Amino acid sequence: MPPSSAVLVTKVKVQLKLAIARLRMVQKRDEALAKQQRRAMAQLLEVGKIESARIRVENIIRSDIATELHEILELYCELLLARAGLLEAPTCDPGLEEAVKSIIYAAPKTEIKELHTVRTLLAEKFGKEFVIHAMDNTDGKVSEKVVRKLSVTPPKEELVVGYLEEIAKAYGVDWPKKFKKDLGDPPDFLDDDDENTNGGQAQKNLDVPLVPVDDDDDEAEARAELSKATPPRTFGPASPLHVNPPSPSTENIHPKVTLNSLELKPSKRPTKVSAVAKVAEKKDDIASGIPDVDELAKRFAALKR
Repeated sequence: MPPSSAVLVTKVKVQLKLAIARLRMVQKRDEALAKQQRRAMAQLLEVGKIESARIRVENIIRSDIATELHEILELYCELLLARAGLLEAPTCDPGLEEAVKSIIYAAPKTEIKELHTVRTLLAEKFGKEFVIHAMDNTDGKVSEKVVRKLSVTPPKEELVVGYLEEIAKAYGVDWPKKFKKDLGDPPDFLDDDDENTNGGQAQKNLDVPLVPVDDDDDEAEARAELSKATPPRTFGPASPLHVNPPSPSTENIHPKVTLNSLELKPSKRPTKVSAVAKVAEKKDDIASGIPDVDELAKRFAALKR
């Protein structure tokens, strides 16, 4: 006698929790192994074994792809666990169809035994034809990321080179080698002929009378140029907001942060003046009140009269 729908859903919930725990444990294990493999790749690049590093780096790429697949499946398991009440319906709810079919499609190709059990329970729940459609992906409901992560095509050359560059950058290895440009020999000094040919021009330059330059005009021009100059971007108080860059993945090895055109302006708050600044201001005020020597001399002359 087949189990009731409530009992079947209860079993699915238990296996989903076990699958989530196992997926997280496998991800931590793969991350630790990937660090060791990256260190080995850096050593190969440092000693110049480029071809060996190109071949072995594909294992790191495949491991990262498997880790990304496990992250996606973990999210789908959490989604089914959060919406477990919808599994009691006789047919698959449209909001769960992608998660259910993606797990059915990917479970046989993974090493997670708990996912195999979840797949068996889902097949028992929704029937054999539902599983066949999910395995063949006839209706395209399986996630494109899951299908792409499970493909057996070798990684592209750009991805391999990008991985090697990131590994070399992380471990401080100079790869690819940066050759210094040859600037050539330094220029020779002028000989006697050059002196004779250029001497007349130099003498003409020396004969030009010097025109006195007004310092006030130069200062005015300098102030005008300074007023037109734009201040650097780092000038002024820094924004308290900080955006963390996205972590690199096999689909985007060099992630970049793009912000909207919205300009973030710091809030106008009164800045606190330190005690040292206040003392300095008081000293400046006192110093500004002291008369200079000429004024004191005038006052003494007036008193003598």
